[in-house]
Amino acid sequence: MMDWTDRHYRYLARLISSRVLLYTEMITTGALLHGMPERLLRYDPAEHPVAVQLGGSEPGDLARCARLAAAAGFDEINLNVGCPSNRVQSGRFGACLMAEPERVADCVAAMGDAVDLPVTVKTRIGIDYRDSYEALAGFITRVADAGCSTFVVHGRKAWLHGLSPKQNREIPPLRYDVVYRLKTDFPMLEIVLNGGVRSLEDAAAHLQRVDGVMIGREAYHNPYFLAAVDQRFYHDCRPMPGRMEVVERYLLYVRRELAAGTALRPLVHPLLGMFQGVPGARVWRRRLSAGLQRPGAGAELILDAALELSVRDEIACSAVASG
Repeated sequence: MMDWTDRHYRYLARLISSRVLLYTEMITTGALLHGMPERLLRYDPAEHPVAVQLGGSEPGDLARCARLAAAAGFDEINLNVGCPSNRVQSGRFGACLMAEPERVADCVAAMGDAVDLPVTVKTRIGIDYRDSYEALAGFITRVADAGCSTFVVHGRKAWLHGLSPKQNREIPPLRYDVVYRLKTDFPMLEIVLNGGVRSLEDAAAHLQRVDGVMIGREAYHNPYFLAAVDQRFYHDCRPMPGRMEVVERYLLYVRRELAAGTALRPLVHPLLGMFQGVPGARVWRRRLSAGLQRPGAGAELILDAALELSVRDEIACSAVASG
């Protein structure tokens, strides 16, 4: 979810669900140690619970980054051993680390020694021709022995050569049965399933077999997807927020961020899918996208798009009543 689950998207998601665990984009150790950690680890306190996802392969560097994340107040450290992009592989981290369980174990142990926070691992079910269940189980065993008790498992293998990251999210077949088997064989571990979950009905079915479900693309492209999560899975009695209510509350955040010098585009981008699947969604996206092209555009473009959508709804309701 690099370039997607930034702090603005996470704030919007938290307005929709107060209970889901949010994850940052993957942040590389090099960026943290040699860049601007204050900017990269910035988040709003309203985001809690929020986990930071790190990308790296050197135990010492990861331990230093874990300390920075702990000092920033994150609730969990997650090591990405699942991303298949060439850029990530060139840095010797992400999915290619599945071929080095000892190194991953050393990384997990180093972070666990450095901070008093849960250290979790996100992984695939295999890479290239190293895709047997025995290899996966061996990887899980070694990393669990190093102190990891929670694994987020994308139910696809990754081809490190020949497929793009997008293709790696679609072409290798989903093998949920492998993830289920992990939970059966490692009942003491928390196994969270990831990959291809597009409805709460899907999530509920998976939760009969595993401990949790991570949702990525669907929750980004259709953020209101999260609205029923609190009631359905956390037995929260509070009513779901309406879409317009969420937009109004997010607009306050946008005004605050603009006043602090944040650019408008990254603030608007998480809103594009807010009305996904309902009448007027295309108008909403078009109005926001066009508004971003106008010189001097500000928070009013969100308000204008919301007002246009409201007027369209009123006209539609009047037409139905007249009919």
